[in-house]
Amino acid sequence: MSAVVVWAEISEGKFKKPTLEALTAGRKWADSLGSPLQAILIGAEIPESLVQAAGEYGADKVVRVQHASLSPFINSVYARALAAYVKAQKISYVLLPQTYDGKAVAPMLAVWADGALFSGITQVPEKTEDGWRARRIAYSNKGIEWVFSSHLPLIATLKPNSLVPEKSSRSCQVEDFSFTPQEADKRARPIGVEKVATDSIPLTEAEIVVSGGRGLKGPENWHVIEELAKVLNAATACSKPVADVGWRPHHEHVGQTGIQISPNLYIAVGISGAIQHLAGVAASKNIVVINNDPEAPFFKVADYGIVGDALEVVPRLTEAVRRYKEQHTH
Repeated sequence: MSAVVVWAEISEGKFKKPTLEALTAGRKWADSLGSPLQAILIGAEIPESLVQAAGEYGADKVVRVQHASLSPFINSVYARALAAYVKAQKISYVLLPQTYDGKAVAPMLAVWADGALFSGITQVPEKTEDGWRARRIAYSNKGIEWVFSSHLPLIATLKPNSLVPEKSSRSCQVEDFSFTPQEADKRARPIGVEKVATDSIPLTEAEIVVSGGRGLKGPENWHVIEELAKVLNAATACSKPVADVGWRPHHEHVGQTGIQISPNLYIAVGISGAIQHLAGVAASKNIVVINNDPEAPFFKVADYGIVGDALEVVPRLTEAVRRYKEQHTH
């Protein structure tokens, strides 16, 4: 009986939300099979705290792959390590978080492990009479697609914010898997990392995103976006025209040519809703639009809409949220 294996990605020395979601989904998948869940951790050194965290989120076993040359992260090296474990242990089911690194590792893992790949699924794969199927968002977030495969091993990546992380504490076993990276897999490697944000919530992990467009009239008014985001504990984003004119950095641009996100709540302020922007945010669970143009295309896809001047509406909304939180904080 094959285990379900989750690559528990370590980012800045910890598990971020997409990894906890993947562990939760992996636990559900393993339970549906009556199989154990294994979490595989890869790095130069694996802290004991992360081993314990993997057990808290449902892992029956933690597999450590440690080697001095596994830092910094190199996608081909990590994919080779995962493939080596999958083949050595004859693993049939592997799940990765669909982070930037997960999306880089998964295709190579599928090739080297001779597996089938389900990318960006939004739920745990379902067993059918002759294989597995899973659901994912398709056509620039405008449709739902079902994918099917009868081939094993099955490799899948889980789209962020597809489910809520749940603890399911286990007294997990710990074992080490020996792996030595080959020089051939290091031919393309990072030579430096430039951080563009240090204290903000990453857009791909945020449950709430407050985004602004040209309706804010200028960068001097951006504080209304930041103040609302602060009281909501949200990330901030922007439309492409705002990034193009330099009001905001390009790493905040969401849309078809920017970052594609799927938060639980997306608040669009002063954004008309061009199709390119909608392609990047349509997977949001709830969309609130604030715009002074009642004919703005965004209102057609919004769950809630407010017609009005953003510079008047947003400060009032911020104050209302602040009062509500004060009244309901004990």
